[in-house]
Amino acid sequence: MKYGFSQKLFGYFYHSSCMKQAKRQHLQIDSKAIKQEYRAILTRAKDIGKSRLMSSYCMGAYFIALNRNTTLSPEECYALYKDGLSANQLFHKVMGNADSYLDAKKLPARKKWSADSHKHKYENDWVVDILEGGANDDFELGYDYHTCGICSLCRDEGCFELARYLCRMDYVLADMMHMRLVRTQTIAEGATHCDFRYSRIDSTPGKNS
Repeated sequence: MKYGFSQKLFGYFYHSSCMKQAKRQHLQIDSKAIKQEYRAILTRAKDIGKSRLMSSYCMGAYFIALNRNTTLSPEECYALYKDGLSANQLFHKVMGNADSYLDAKKLPARKKWSADSHKHKYENDWVVDILEGGANDDFELGYDYHTCGICSLCRDEGCFELARYLCRMDYVLADMMHMRLVRTQTIAEGATHCDFRYSRIDSTPGKNS
């Protein structure tokens, strides 16, 4: 795929967050090698067009690059990634909160995204169904992902086992936005699809305790 502005921007964001965390942990890491590998991965990656989840695709590419160019285990790389992003205040602002994420006004655009995704225009892009929680549901917004770009990228790169670490980031991001995420299965763990169910942490008193 083309290594353009978006890919560079997301790469800079993830890299700066991780390198600052590495410095806090007094880790010796080859910053240049990671950046070069990140670019190489995305340059040979299958195109996903102007995907809504380009940031996630780049997150996957950076995590692969990080693993390949440090002596850290995948678990240690995940911890570095998680702590680095969690410490980045700009990341918190960009992510927003439960009210902004669960705003009903965003539903039409999400449904269009879902319909477009089922056209399978790009092999590695996500394919998703959007579920709107009702009065009798225990969630407000749901996603069923039938294909996952991160899993596809990891598979193409011969490191499918790394995808499950990125799955764990979804809970970190939900916590940042003060949301509850319930998920019973993921493609990374061999399921047919990933089932995301989001709700506000305090939407039902005592429910999330």
